[in-house]
Amino acid sequence: MSTPDDIDDSSAPLIEHLAELRNRLIWAVSSFIVAMILCFVVAEPILDFLLQPIEHAMRSLGNPNPVMQYTAPQEYFFTLVRISMVGGLAISFPVIGYQLWRFIAPGLYRSEKSAFLPFLIASPVLFIIGAAFSHYIVTPLAMSFFLGFADASSLLSTILPLIKDVAVEGAAIPVDVPETGIDIIFQGKVNETLDISLKLIIAFGLCFQLPVLLTLMGKAGLVSSAGLAGMRKYAVVMILMVAALVTPPDVMSQMILFFAVYPLYEVSIFLIRRIEKRREAELRAQGLWEDPEDDEDEAEATK
Repeated sequence: MSTPDDIDDSSAPLIEHLAELRNRLIWAVSSFIVAMILCFVVAEPILDFLLQPIEHAMRSLGNPNPVMQYTAPQEYFFTLVRISMVGGLAISFPVIGYQLWRFIAPGLYRSEKSAFLPFLIASPVLFIIGAAFSHYIVTPLAMSFFLGFADASSLLSTILPLIKDVAVEGAAIPVDVPETGIDIIFQGKVNETLDISLKLIIAFGLCFQLPVLLTLMGKAGLVSSAGLAGMRKYAVVMILMVAALVTPPDVMSQMILFFAVYPLYEVSIFLIRRIEKRREAELRAQGLWEDPEDDEDEAEATK
C-alpha cells in the first residue's frame, strides 16, 4: 500500500540519470535558442517597448521628436542580440522549468511534489509582476526625475540670455549675460538607456521572489515566522543594501525598490505563520504535537 510520502519508483543507475540530464539540457538549450531567434526577429519592436519610459519622459519635457544614438558600428546589433537573449530566456523559462521539474520530481516524495509545485508556478508570476512594476512605474518615474532635473538646471541658462534688462521701480537696469559657458543637452545612447531599463526589470523581478524563497525555507523548517518577525530591523538594512547593489546609483530607485520589497517580507511572515498553524493542526490530529511551553516547564522542573 502506498503512502503520500512514497518516492516514485526510480532506481535507475547513474548512467541513465546522466542520459536523462543530457536530454533535459538539450530540450532546455534548444528551447532557449529557438526563443532567442524568434525574439531577434522582433527585437526592434521590443526595443521600442523598452524605451517607451524615456520616450514619454522626453516628450513630456517638450521634445516633440525624441532621438537616441549609438556611437559604434556594432553597438546597435549587439543591443538587439542582448534583447533577444533576455527575451529568449523569459519565453523559454516555462520549458526550462518544466524540464527541471521532470528531472528532480522522481526523487521527491509525493507530499513534497504537491508542496513544491505551487512555488514553481508562483515564481514566474511574481517575476512578471515585478518586471511590470519596474517598467510601468519605476522606470518612468526615474527617467522623468533625472531628465526633468537636468532640464530644470538648464532652464535659467536658457532664459537668461533672452532677458535684456530688468525694470526696478521704473528704472531699467542692464543685465550682464556672460558669453562663456557650455550648453549641456541630453544625447542618449541606446545601449546605456536599455541597460538601465533591463537592470531595473531584472532587479525588481528577482526581488519579488522574496516570498517564494522565504516561504520555501519556512516550509522546510529553516526559518520561522517568529524568527523573521524578530529580525525586521535587520531585514530593513539587508533590503536597503540589496537595493543599493542591484539598482542604478540613485536614491530614488533604491527607495522605490525598498518600499516595494519590504511589504513582501511581511507577506512572507504571514504565509509562514499559516504554514506553521496548518502543520501544528496536522500534528495535533496525529497526537504528535509537543507544546513548547510544556517542554519549558519540564526543563525547569528538572533543574
